Amino acid sequence: MPGAVPPPDGPLTLLDLVAVRRWAVMTRSLFAARRAEIDALNVFPVPDGDTGTNLYLTFDGAVDRTLTAAAEVTTADALLTVFARHLLWTARGNSGVILSQLARGLAEGCAGAGRIDGRVLAAGLRRAAERAREAVTDPQEGTILTVAGAMADAAAAAAAATLDTVDTLDTVAETAPRGAGDSEVPVHVVARAAVDAARAALERTPEQLEVLARAGVVDAGGAGLVVLLECLDRVCSGQHAPTAGGERPRLRPPLPSAALSAVLGGARPVPVDPDAPPVPEYEVMYLLRDSDDDAVDRLRDRLVELGDSVLVVGGDGEWNVHAHVDDAGAAVEAGIEAGRPHRVRITRLPDAVQAAGGHDRHDGHADAPFAGHGAGHARPGVDGTHGTQTADGTAGVAIVACAAGPGLAALFEDAGAVVVPSGPGRRASTGGLIDAIREQHARGASGVVVLPNDGDTLLAAAAAVRAVADEGIDAHLVHVRAAVQGIAALAVHEPQATLPANVLAMQAAASATRHGAVTVADRVALTSGGRCEPGDVLGVVDGDVVLVGSDVLDVARGVVHRLLASGGELVTAVTGADAPDGVLEAVTAEARAAHHGVDVTMLEGGQAVYAVLLGVE
Repeated sequence: MPGAVPPPDGPLTLLDLVAVRRWAVMTRSLFAARRAEIDALNVFPVPDGDTGTNLYLTFDGAVDRTLTAAAEVTTADALLTVFARHLLWTARGNSGVILSQLARGLAEGCAGAGRIDGRVLAAGLRRAAERAREAVTDPQEGTILTVAGAMADAAAAAAAATLDTVDTLDTVAETAPRGAGDSEVPVHVVARAAVDAARAALERTPEQLEVLARAGVVDAGGAGLVVLLECLDRVCSGQHAPTAGGERPRLRPPLPSAALSAVLGGARPVPVDPDAPPVPEYEVMYLLRDSDDDAVDRLRDRLVELGDSVLVVGGDGEWNVHAHVDDAGAAVEAGIEAGRPHRVRITRLPDAVQAAGGHDRHDGHADAPFAGHGAGHARPGVDGTHGTQTADGTAGVAIVACAAGPGLAALFEDAGAVVVPSGPGRRASTGGLIDAIREQHARGASGVVVLPNDGDTLLAAAAAVRAVADEGIDAHLVHVRAAVQGIAALAVHEPQATLPANVLAMQAAASATRHGAVTVADRVALTSGGRCEPGDVLGVVDGDVVLVGSDVLDVARGVVHRLLASGGELVTAVTGADAPDGVLEAVTAEARAAHHGVDVTMLEGGQAVYAVLLGVE
């Protein structure tokens, strides 16, 4: 979200608007980095391996929506309220809905505090834990609810201890002042206590939930909450964002626990109980409007009759509905009786879930048709082939590509790609990429290749590919970190070839393309090419600044020279919106001086920030 600034020097006493923005942006980044790791923990309530993905997609969508409303928000509590509302709209899966309720409770507990001190934060975390537990029809210990409760207890205790009181935890929460005062409790004290308690509670979850102990993992939803609290702690302590390899909770439980050792038998996973009841066949989600509390209560009761993992949350005219059921049609009909369902999403729980529980009831048919997103899309046939075909009767492979300028966008669109705008300052969101993949699928593509064309968009693209797989859409990511690599991949695209063949050929072409760029420094920095000042021209090779100069053409020549140092046959130069005259001549002269017979191709990309993008194949 806009407004994020470098972290302050030292811990925070108050959480203001900018700090809340930093928390949201940092959390989105860390959810992206740990998405697959959290997915691997997902064994409860359904082992469908998507908790990390759902948390990331939920958060990413809410951050993206909040971008458009951020200009109207001026206080920390107002931003929390707006963000919680957007999380309700973007929630995916069981974990996403619970996350939206945690955010809703936090916003309610912090309401009225333009800047949030430790006591207000403790009250917000208490209300967050309560909202999450209220949302679940059959609360279980050893889940995210347990971790949230430990978080709230520790936060309230830390606030009380700092005030040197012996009030009960509930009194601390209920009497939290709204705004700054003379007896402020620093937020960094409360945040640190909350994350430490959450980590400890997470490690104990296998002792409370047998399915976790049997699999040798901690709760996936609880791990996601710890990630969120780690980011809060980092913001409040004035630290930079944690990396994927930084401090993190243990995701495999320690063996010394007697309770775990008795169940695990030497840490070896035990097969899932074959006598366990079968997993419902479908996950049904939709938003509900034009209803009231009484109708929503009847809807909740009806969904409990139909299945499990029932969550019906919201209010003020809009509710988010989630359930695992065998009869998806009945679940939607119950929503129609209660109000007006929209954005209906029906996903068949993966066959792997059924196999893991020993209750594979599927007959090999494709996914059930969607009632909402993806309605009308062609589905893979029962024989494993794809039903979508091009005009000549053969299956076609389509492309989704990110582009930072109008010229680049036109290049990819001419090849039939759906283009998602993406560049410095406004990267493509996972939601935008999912919509583009769905668009190609709706056009009849048998498969979709995704070209992020930027290292900063790779994680969002990977999450989009993972998400559409749940809808039966065959999409694959080609790891391209620069637009020139995407152009090289595009050159070998064969729509009539199979999807695996296209992915292999396009990845090989991209990997064989060294990339560079020329840009202008906007701050003082120490680079591999030396110290730079604002206004200096920088030469970048494979993501590293290797040249610092004063003239765009001279630096472009230097980048070409370095790219061709180990050979090359084709040089591609993509000019940006601010490229000076003479770029083609400078690049051509340098290329042919280094290697006779080198071909040079010039494209007008129109991208911002980078005057020239360069590639050597």
